[in-house]
Amino acid sequence: MKSGSGANFYLMSKIRHAIRFFLVLMLGLAALPAGGMGDLLPPLQYARSHNNNPEALLVNILLEIRQDRLGTALRDVDALLHVNPNFRLAHLIRGDLLMARAKPLASFGNADGAAPDQVADFRDEARVRLQRYLEQPPSGKIPKYLLQMQPEQHHAIVVDTGKSRLYLFENNAGEPRHVADYYITSGKAGAEKLREGDQKTPLGVYFVTSSLAMEKLSDFYGVGAFPLSYPNEWDKRQGKKGHGIWLHGVPRDTYSRAPKASSGCVVLANPDMTALGKTLQAGLTPVVISDRVEWVSTEEWRSQRERFKGEVEAWRRDWESLDNERYLNHYSRAFSTNGQDFAAFSAQKKQANAGKSALRIRLSDVSIFQYPGKENLMVVTFTQDYHSSNLSNVMRKRQYWQMENGQWRIMHEGAA
Repeated sequence: MKSGSGANFYLMSKIRHAIRFFLVLMLGLAALPAGGMGDLLPPLQYARSHNNNPEALLVNILLEIRQDRLGTALRDVDALLHVNPNFRLAHLIRGDLLMARAKPLASFGNADGAAPDQVADFRDEARVRLQRYLEQPPSGKIPKYLLQMQPEQHHAIVVDTGKSRLYLFENNAGEPRHVADYYITSGKAGAEKLREGDQKTPLGVYFVTSSLAMEKLSDFYGVGAFPLSYPNEWDKRQGKKGHGIWLHGVPRDTYSRAPKASSGCVVLANPDMTALGKTLQAGLTPVVISDRVEWVSTEEWRSQRERFKGEVEAWRRDWESLDNERYLNHYSRAFSTNGQDFAAFSAQKKQANAGKSALRIRLSDVSIFQYPGKENLMVVTFTQDYHSSNLSNVMRKRQYWQMENGQWRIMHEGAA
């Protein structure tokens, strides 16, 4: 039986050993340096800079644990749970902190009867939330996909399924500006949806199509839902199937779900879904879903944007010239639209142009997005104002451009 300072030293040694073991099992944090962490904000300052939101507070608690500040960590997790009593990961951490006072932990989630699959889900959630702190969005860089937003698109979304993260960007005079990001849940079977029921999240460029209020939904979808345009025109061309991919919230008794737990939807905590929902515009807001977001410098982004805007302008100018050969050279021989292949489309355009003595094409509200995972695929949407000697109309159009043998060519074109 130990007593006095010796007993206290022995107890603290046991606790520190237990906590180190807890962190190794949970996140592999033993690999982190014992001292400072480079340019990262100190944990408490990080939490304050994020308005003490639940995730930032959780990160602060995890790093307090790593620093053996157990009393502070327990106090802070209690405060977090007071405000968010349905935050199950925080409950698990609190339970482990309490148990570490009495005995070394055998594993993360050491409570009796804890289901191994649920514990693994909590471990993954803790890992990706902490990863957001350790691997912050690169300063001064932009996701390569957001080449141009039209003026009416006030915001754009980029989802990184690999990091369980959704980034929100504001249209700042044509340049994307990062304003917020959120932890998300995606498909339990991973990404790259191919067919109905495969429980995967699609990868591609989509648009919010509508808004569904919580009053019209079951509690499963939380505070509301925003359907996305999956399958898009390119998905259909690739033979991909399925439907019902939404951005939505979680049930009222749940703060968040595991990183990979949905049937393919992108799921946010209800407070995050409420905040995000205020920025979404049905029919306008682009949602780019990638399994690994690529960031580029502002200079590279501007260069790529100007180069491709030049391709679109060359297509417009050549169409306006009524020179069929120049115009049709912008289209791939693998082009298809509304059941037409290139041969049928070409014949139709030649016939239509034969009866015209003049043609004027004006493009406005142009957006350009690079397809994730596809270096040489672009999605272009615009309003087309068409005036010829015998026909005038205005329509919203979308094109998919792909690089073929060193030249950009249109693979699909149709109404948006």
